Amino acid sequence: MPPPKAAPAFTGIAGWLNSPPLTMAGLRGHVVLVDFWAYSCINCLRTLPFLIRWQHDYKDRGLVVIGVHAPEFKFEHDARNVAAAITRFGINYPVALDNDLATWNAFGNEYWPTEYLIDRQGRIVYTHIGEGNYGETENEIRKLLDAGPAVGPEPGMDLRRIGSPEMYFGLDRVENLTNAEAAQPGVHTYTAPAELKLNNFALNGVWDISAQQATLMRDGGQIRLHCHSGRVFMVASSTTPVVLSVTVDGKTQPPVHVQESRLYTLFDSDEYRDHMVTIDIPKAGFSAFTFTFG
Repeated sequence: MPPPKAAPAFTGIAGWLNSPPLTMAGLRGHVVLVDFWAYSCINCLRTLPFLIRWQHDYKDRGLVVIGVHAPEFKFEHDARNVAAAITRFGINYPVALDNDLATWNAFGNEYWPTEYLIDRQGRIVYTHIGEGNYGETENEIRKLLDAGPAVGPEPGMDLRRIGSPEMYFGLDRVENLTNAEAAQPGVHTYTAPAELKLNNFALNGVWDISAQQATLMRDGGQIRLHCHSGRVFMVASSTTPVVLSVTVDGKTQPPVHVQESRLYTLFDSDEYRDHMVTIDIPKAGFSAFTFTFG
């Protein structure tokens, strides 16, 4: 097993929230948990309650949790959006704004979320990619803090129940869009097919598809989705407030009010099976970035 390596410095940070600027050198003597996250990433959001609890439970023993916010989308570069998300999710530990992914690259990071546990000598001694294994991560924290016996496993989301991948609307990563008209840059009319195969979605109406998003250009658009999950989320925004009408398997769901750029819940149930989702958008100016599932 290779020896632990020194944690790199926080590099190219655009600003700090909940804290004055911190340095790795200044954190020597503490156990540090660095979490790479983005506020519209559903996998990151499901990890937040554990990070918040660990900061609360172990800060007096010497743990410092630091969120490094590494944006995936352009709107996530806006510090006001990140600050609003921090308030919304009750995050009270320091958050560094890694807008140019300089610290992300210094760590050699590749995924949202990833946690790096750093010992009192400033060495990375444990890494965890993605969700889950919360009990294992907590026990690594407890060992470094000499906090007593190990704790039992702590359940997280059972990801095995989700049968659909994240789906992107933008040209940079679009794979699951199945209109007869190929996705292309600029303003075009799209018509959804009569049937959708599992893990596909389609557009109806006049849309402008750019690198990261699809934007409705005329009133009266629609998105159809065939997925396998119990919960369906969409990263979206709108230039003016808009209320989405959502049906799942023909059943009307609560309306979804969209304006600010963030993650929205379209459907929330324990019915983990195939679902047909229809989203009606009454007004132009609405933008969709991704579907995610939980």
